[in-house]
Formats: sequence, C-alpha cells, structure tokens
Amino acid sequence: MKMHFCIPVSQQRPDGLGGRYVLYSVYLDGFLFCRVRYSQLHRWNEQLRRVFGNSLPPFPPKHYLAMTTSMADERRDQLEQYLQNVTVDPNMLRSDVFVDFLKLVQLDTFSITTKKVSLDIFLPDGRSIKVEALTSDTAERVLEVVSHKVGLCRELLGFFGLFLIQFCKEGKLSVMKKLVDFELPYVSLRSSEVENCRIGLRKWYLDPSLDSRLMDCRAAVDLIYMQAIQDIEEEWAKPTEEQKQKLEALRKEDNQTKFLELSREVRHYGYVQLDPCTCDYPEPGCGAVISVGNNEISCCVTLPDDQTRDVIFQMNRVKCWQVTFLGSLLDMDGPQQTLNQNLELRFQYGEDSHWQWFVIYTQQAFLLSSCLKKMISDKMVKLAAENPEMQIEVPEQGKSRKYHVQQSQQKACSSFLPRKSKIKIVEVDCGFGTIKEEDL
Repeated sequence: MKMHFCIPVSQQRPDGLGGRYVLYSVYLDGFLFCRVRYSQLHRWNEQLRRVFGNSLPPFPPKHYLAMTTSMADERRDQLEQYLQNVTVDPNMLRSDVFVDFLKLVQLDTFSITTKKVSLDIFLPDGRSIKVEALTSDTAERVLEVVSHKVGLCRELLGFFGLFLIQFCKEGKLSVMKKLVDFELPYVSLRSSEVENCRIGLRKWYLDPSLDSRLMDCRAAVDLIYMQAIQDIEEEWAKPTEEQKQKLEALRKEDNQTKFLELSREVRHYGYVQLDPCTCDYPEPGCGAVISVGNNEISCCVTLPDDQTRDVIFQMNRVKCWQVTFLGSLLDMDGPQQTLNQNLELRFQYGEDSHWQWFVIYTQQAFLLSSCLKKMISDKMVKLAAENPEMQIEVPEQGKSRKYHVQQSQQKACSSFLPRKSKIKIVEVDCGFGTIKEEDL
C-alpha cells in the first residue's frame, strides 16, 4: 500500500552561482521527513531505474527553460505522486539504493552526522531499554537490536513496531506515529519537536485474535501482557467491573496467559485510541473519541446536549478514505515542522445500499489512516491461514510475505490528499471484501 508521503510546500533558494533552485519539503505521516532538490530525486530515480528497470513509476521530466508557477505546482504534485507510488513495491523498499538515499537526505536535512548514540526505547510498563546505535540506523535495525535484548523471537518482529509516543499530563500517552522501516529513529525523535516525546515499543496488529500467534514466545507474551495492562490503565480498553476484578486477581497471581485470554473479551482490547477530536456525525462539530481495532472504527460521540452516543463503523463497509491537510501552509523556516493543523480523514461508508461520507478532524489523521491499512493487512493474514489454496503477496513494512486468500468482487480503496486543492486521487483497492494482489 502507498505510504503517506506529501509535499505541501516548496521554496526557492539561491545557489552559489547567482541562480536559484527549488527545495521541496517532504512529509511522511504528517512529520517533516526531509528537504530535497529535484536534481537529487532525479539522480536517485536514475539509480533505481538501473536496478528495477521499467517497474518504476514515471518521474517528472526536466525543464530546460524557466518554469511558470503552474508548471512548478505541477512538478511538485508529480514528485509527490512519484514518492507515493515508488513505495508500493516491497522489493524496492528493501533495496540498498532506496534505503541509503533516504537515510542520507534525512541526516542532511537536519544537519546530523553519523555517530554512535544511546537510544532509550520505552516498554509499555514504563521501563526503558538503552540501545547503542548509530544516528544512521533505521527503525528496522533498531527494532532488531531491541528484540534481541528482550529475547523476542526474530520471526515475530513483524508483530511489533517502534512508535513516536507523547507522554502527556497525568501520565496519559498519545501515539503520534509508527516509524516506518527506513526512518531513522534518532533523527525522527530529534526533529519531531513534540514535547515529552519518546520512542516506544508496541505491538503492531489490531486484530486481538492474532495474540495466539505469539503465545509460544515468552518475551512476546511479556510485551503484550505489559501493553494490555497499560491499555486498561489508560482506559483505552474498557473492562466491566466484573472483568476488572477478575483481571486484578489474575494479575496478582501473575497468570499472564489467563489474563490475556480474559483481556480479549474486554471492550476495545487491542485497539488504538486517538486523542479527543471532532467529527461531522450526527451533526458538524460533535466531539469524539475514536478507537480503532478488530475491524471497526468505534466512535464515542458527544452531542450538543452533552449526551454521548456510541457509533460503530465496520471496516468491511468502508469503501475508501482519504486524508486532507486543510490548514494554511507552514512557515518552513520557523520551528514548526509537523502538519498538525486542520487535518481531516474522510471515509465513504455503505449501509443499506446507501453510500455516505463521514469526516473526522484530528491531528492524528495519518495515524488513523495507518491503522485502517493495518486492519486490512491483519485481515489478509487471517484469510491466508483459512484459505491455503490461493496465493497472494502481502507487503508489510517493506517485507514481502506470500499468503493464500480467496478473492471476491467488492471494491474498497484508500488514498489521501496532502493539501486542500484539486488533485487527482490515485485510489488503491484494498478492502476486506476484495483483496487484489496488484493493488497492494
């Protein structure tokens, strides 16, 4: 599936010869990822083409005369689409020519040299693991080192991930984003400029039944047990009073297996909860708390009369979604380096043969979109186990795994708009009813 790359703004800068060049600010999941010139991306594309040939998406052509404003905007849009499309191929994501370039531009953008550093990786129980790493080490590499330290089986790495997490007042936490494999955790943490932000290790699947795949690994059980306790304490998971008492008794007995079995019966266990936000349903401006997991988007909506209503959207009825940046463009020379103003995620939902758009206004719109894609990926993993007769390749975080699934005809799609303007949306078919290999 496509990654959330966008180029909301570009700047003209003077060069050393009295001329000017354009510097593009590339964002990933709403955070500034790097700043690059067209010439850098052009050379990178040539290097990729020597390895992957014509499988690459089209790259914007050179202009040998001065560009008009409309031409410059068109190039920016084309570069944006190129970055989105080039990340679809999992083989490309794993290649050295792909990763090495993105490592270099991340370091250069934030004027960070390659050197040894100590990274604190926080576990769900609040403890941290100190990891000796390089500033140029990717999230994939750091995750491997952390998993080795905690004794996590290597084949289970895909069930976990590194996240940027903000620790707010009164101990509340807010998940800002999941680090993709080629991101540099040290650089992302330094450049995020989010107060009290840390790198945390969390499980990365939203289907609670997938816990069963991890139960033979002691370290994996420890991690999901810690996270279950944390989610209950954070009130992301919402046990009844009776469940609370039973869970507390099992916790005192240190019976992790039974604790997790009961936790899977708890409402919103294994979900990701977003910070309070607003939505347009049942009417514009309603407050909402969004929880995502187990093939659904769960909304606790506060109505104008302060009454609350629980609204559930099933993922198999979501046809498509898109993220749009609605705010004014940021001052790129200032300290602000995140697209944290006026983000929205809108999705098209079908019920009783009627399709309707719903809008959620949240600074975590990109995280929400990542969670929707993850639920699709989780569904494919389960279908693979249930239907071993048909083969399909499932890309996840740059890893290519082959599964077998039964395909049907219903379509679903996901996309996003990086800024408020008319941009042709390239839609990606990736629903539960229909899972097409070429779409992923």
